[in-house]
Amino acid sequence: MALGAFSMSLNVKDLDASVSFYRALGFEVAGGAVEQGWLILREGDTVLGLFAGMIEANTLTFNPGWTQGAENVAGDFDDVRAIQARLKAAGLALEQECDPEGTGPAHITLFDPDGNAILIDQHR
Repeated sequence: MALGAFSMSLNVKDLDASVSFYRALGFEVAGGAVEQGWLILREGDTVLGLFAGMIEANTLTFNPGWTQGAENVAGDFDDVRAIQARLKAAGLALEQECDPEGTGPAHITLFDPDGNAILIDQHR
């Protein structure tokens, strides 16, 4: 199963303070919308999403169909609906499911055994 690009989505209290902090660590802003309260930062292949008041907790995020450079994977990729079916077949409980008959962008959420949130978010 290919989950796609990985990033860590952080629930931040102060977007400006967080951006300043991560810039000091060598990260650069790669996308987002300050006016909406979120930014994507990169340092090499490492990706952080900063979300002010948009997510409840820090979240491990996977993007099927995307490379680590936020580009579309060439050719076929594991669709989020196929990933959902595999996870359910493995007996994992999903917090949020997508329409198994749908196509295109969709997402699912689940928690690991320690309560860490996982978002599998397909943009294409």
